[in-house]
Amino acid sequence: MDTQMANQIFISKEQLLAAANQDLGVTDWIAIEQSRIDMFAEATGDHQWIHVDPIKAAKGPFGGCIAHGYLTLSLVNYFLPQLIDVQNISMGVNYGCDKIRFPNVVKAGSKIRGTGMIVSAEAVKDSVQVITRVTIEVEGQSRPACVVDTISRYTFT
Repeated sequence: MDTQMANQIFISKEQLLAAANQDLGVTDWIAIEQSRIDMFAEATGDHQWIHVDPIKAAKGPFGGCIAHGYLTLSLVNYFLPQLIDVQNISMGVNYGCDKIRFPNVVKAGSKIRGTGMIVSAEAVKDSVQVITRVTIEVEGQSRPACVVDTISRYTFT
């Protein structure tokens, strides 16, 4: 992550519980180079030509290689700390995701960034469960590449 601080900082359980519908702002842009796509293909074994064969992909439906949808989704973990910082916790865990959609592609060489909004926050046992909607935008495109509702649980000290 760059040196940018999180857009929104929460320091108490009460503050986080009151944050439903709060806009978290936007992150820095990052470039999605072919090398990152190739490394993801190597890590996952997904070597489909649309991702890793620039010559064949140039003749395909998108005019070049595109990032894997799951690569785009995995970058939510890169963007979340730029959007939200929950402090005074003993533990924070990724509890899962809901409503994952890929309305647009990310072409190799393009830039993406995340925007965030807290959809809900509720007490669950001794933790706060937060659903954060992260939208991954593609520079110069009107449709986002990915929209996902992430579920996190934070246990305060």
